[in-house]
Amino acid sequence: MARYILKRLLAMIPTLLGVAILIFLLLRVVPGDVVEARYLGQGSQFQSQDLMNQERAKLGLDQPLWKQFTSWMAGLARLDFGLSMWTGAPITEEIKLRFALSLQLALMASTIATLLAIPLGILAAVKQDTWIDYAVRVFSIAGLATPSFWLGILMILVMLTVFKWIPPMVFTPFWVNPWENLAQLIWPALAVGYRYSAVGTRMMRSAMLEVLREDYIRTARAKGLWLKLILSRHALKNAILPVLTVISLEFAFLLGGLVVTEQVFNLNGLGMLFVEAIARRDYTLTQALVMLVATFFLIVNFVVDIAYAWLDPRIRYR
Repeated sequence: MARYILKRLLAMIPTLLGVAILIFLLLRVVPGDVVEARYLGQGSQFQSQDLMNQERAKLGLDQPLWKQFTSWMAGLARLDFGLSMWTGAPITEEIKLRFALSLQLALMASTIATLLAIPLGILAAVKQDTWIDYAVRVFSIAGLATPSFWLGILMILVMLTVFKWIPPMVFTPFWVNPWENLAQLIWPALAVGYRYSAVGTRMMRSAMLEVLREDYIRTARAKGLWLKLILSRHALKNAILPVLTVISLEFAFLLGGLVVTEQVFNLNGLGMLFVEAIARRDYTLTQALVMLVATFFLIVNFVVDIAYAWLDPRIRYR
């Protein structure tokens, strides 16, 4: 196992390097840069190409691409993302507070999705073709058909018209005021968690039905074991593997993919920062955000693969 862990960690290096090369080149293939986005798009005081070239020189955009890439990679090796080309502020400071918001929202939404998906999927499988199974399937299909941002709008309308209350509009870190923090983030977490629980519920039901038809489950039933013991000790660990994969990948996706939902609930998270950075042609900030999300995906996949060995003893990494 230790050798496998070491190999997986070393395999992350070429993957991240490939992501770095790809995002660096793709950003520079798109016409325009931060100087044009800032000044020409807003009718600024720059009246000559010489002045714009001077501004590009200050940002290092006049250097050869290989030199820009080498300088950026040297900073990444020191965990230094550099300065934002748009604001001039350290990228670490730009990301820090928004990352905390997006990470907490992703954790809360994934927790809600897990708490809904696993018990509902098991219940639907055990009560197959009964009214309970049909109710769970309708519940999950409704989640698949309902966009999370639309559900969020409905939540805000109901709270405003019925209870005359709306969630706080300014983000408060959990360690500063837990009540205000949860009062703001619980609603987007419910909207997003319900949407993603639908996928996990259907996956859990299908996996559990397949496991319950296995010979070792029939043998356990023939021996007279309690159904709860069969489900918890024999069936759950085998059926939960595909569900764990789906929920973990969705958790990694939520870190930077909640643009519309963040806008509905006035959350200034990584999704909104992504949009702003791309619209402003802020190369350094966009590159840092892509590398952050890519690293997070790799870490989540790594943790899930390690969890497989614990959940299913048949799996052996050599």
